[in-house]
Formats: sequence, C-alpha cells, structure tokens
Amino acid sequence: MWTIFQSHVAEGETYVHDGTTSRDEALDYWFAPGVATWVAVKGGERILGMYRLQPNQLGRGAHVANASYMVSPNAQGVGIGHLLGEHSIGEARRQGFLAMQFNFVVSTNSRALHLWKRLGFSIVGTLPKAYRHRRLGYVDAYVMYKLLEDPARWALPEED
Repeated sequence: MWTIFQSHVAEGETYVHDGTTSRDEALDYWFAPGVATWVAVKGGERILGMYRLQPNQLGRGAHVANASYMVSPNAQGVGIGHLLGEHSIGEARRQGFLAMQFNFVVSTNSRALHLWKRLGFSIVGTLPKAYRHRRLGYVDAYVMYKLLEDPARWALPEED
C-alpha cells in the first residue's frame, strides 16, 4: 500500500498529499478510526489497488459515503479501478449509505472522471483552481455525487 501511495503522491497529479507525507501519516489516512479499507489483490500477495470508505460528514450528513481510491501504476488500464468502484458502491449500500460523494476529483484526471461518470456519478460542483498540479499549476477540482437509492424510499430517522 505504501508503494502505491508513494507513486501517486510523487506524481503530483491526482492526490492532495505531497511528498512530505510519511509512511505513518499515510497509514493513518488509510486506517483511521471509522474508515473501512479494502484492497484488490492478485495471488493473495500483490496489491493491485485500494480504497477507503467512510461517512462524508458526521451526524446529519453521515448518510452520505465518501471514498478515495488508488490503483497501482503496474495495474492501471485493466479495470481494477472499475472493480474497486463497483465494490465500493455495493459496500456503501450494504453499510446503509444513501448516497456517495467525492469531494475533490482533480479536473485533469480524465481516467477517474470517465470511470465515475460510467458508474453513475455526476459533477455537482466545481472548485476553481483548488488543486496545485505538479506540472500544470492550479487546476479545478470537482465534487461528484451519486444517489445510491431512490430518495422517495429513504426512511427519515427519528429525531435526536
């Protein structure tokens, strides 16, 4: 996981973490309390990709899931991201989330944008020049959203 994390961070094109992020900080990010972490493995040993799933907000926003993904550079382009995306949507539903939100998808990450749109996510907001891309400078980031169930069927929780 650390090797995959390092490669994405060093690339400086898709993740907000920078090169000063330590191994312990990276592991804290992936295994923080309240975070469910999943990996795609080949042969029981080689990690091809990973994602983390958690509530996007606390309390009254906790019915919306948030997830982050990384695929090994050696496994990109063969559908690992799609498998992780599908799995995370199913897992979010299984955990009772009613929607899913990605808070920060870098606008130049065309692979991710294509994948998330194929899996039913929509861009619901643009954060102008919110990401400092290693090669391109300041670029936009998107907020993407997907309902996991028809809101007409959402049960209202009892008031606190």
